Amino acid sequence: MDQKLRVGILGATGMVGQRFISLLENHPWFEVVTVAASPRSAGKTYEEAVGDRWKMDTPMPEAVKKLVVLNVNDVEHVASTVDFVFSAVDMSKEEIKAIEEEYAKTETPVVSNNSAHRWTPDVPMVVPEINSDHFDVIPDQKKRLGTTRGFIAVKPNCSIQSYAPCLAAWKEFGPKELVVTTYQAISGAGKTFKDWPEMVGNIIPFIGGEEEKSEQEPLRVLGKVENGQIVKAELPKITCQCVRVPVLNGHTAAVFINFEKKPTKEQLIEKLVNFKGFPQEAELPSAPKQFIQYLEDDNRPQVTLDVDYENGMGVSIGRLREDTIYDYKFIGLSHNTVRGAAGGAVLCAEALTAKGYIAKK
Repeated sequence: MDQKLRVGILGATGMVGQRFISLLENHPWFEVVTVAASPRSAGKTYEEAVGDRWKMDTPMPEAVKKLVVLNVNDVEHVASTVDFVFSAVDMSKEEIKAIEEEYAKTETPVVSNNSAHRWTPDVPMVVPEINSDHFDVIPDQKKRLGTTRGFIAVKPNCSIQSYAPCLAAWKEFGPKELVVTTYQAISGAGKTFKDWPEMVGNIIPFIGGEEEKSEQEPLRVLGKVENGQIVKAELPKITCQCVRVPVLNGHTAAVFINFEKKPTKEQLIEKLVNFKGFPQEAELPSAPKQFIQYLEDDNRPQVTLDVDYENGMGVSIGRLREDTIYDYKFIGLSHNTVRGAAGGAVLCAEALTAKGYIAKK
């Protein structure tokens, strides 16, 4: 790419916004030129606005420290400075829907980490290795919005990333029923142990809205484009419980699964380790070389050992074995704020760029 695309981050001061900032440092295609946040942060430098709330392990990139934070509600002005935006705004669902459409209508593509548009029929919700063909719905969305280059694309919930890729890899065996329990890190709530001390040595067996997302969103990812909208898959049937656990980063899933056809364990593992999609074929900058790794040791995957596999963009699977009630059971692990949030959105933007949907204004 001759010239980097100019990127804006909406909701830049929050935890996911910070993760975007850190992931995009020295990105070969994208350059963060604009940071936008709530009116209370507007007018300050990014460094001042974040203050002591920087939550990443790596230092704040020098390139963004002195950027003056713009008011995210000043849509025309923010949009005029960028080629596209990442959205990580912290607002009500209806406010997010409205502001993302407003940005799209300024002819600015929006790649969103938020859940507000995940069920809008003509908005693609994409894990690029699995369903990058869902971007084909964008022309229909543009017709509805009345735009020529502006649109919205979203990534799915962080909780599904540790098991939904397996369903795509095993598609030919007909996954038909899943029982899933997710053990979800506190960073999924935008927290660290410093600001959530009651999570130390504790679990909370409820995460609002998460079980519905975990049961339904994989079906939309596995669905297809029909008549200008995404139609979700009928199978597999999924039931899920979501538990908050005292882990900083990394969502683990314990899964029981039934298939239409009965594959062998060896067939299942072979499909996992050889599974790849558009990001690998196109050699996108953030794409993991190997999307899914299978770990043979009985005590893997572990958060401390495996959460950063492929820079947090890969998925780790282990303990695949036959079950006495279901066909098989296994454990999955993914990084919830990298693959599950900002990193997944960056990979979506790279795929959209490679496919020609995002370009310089």
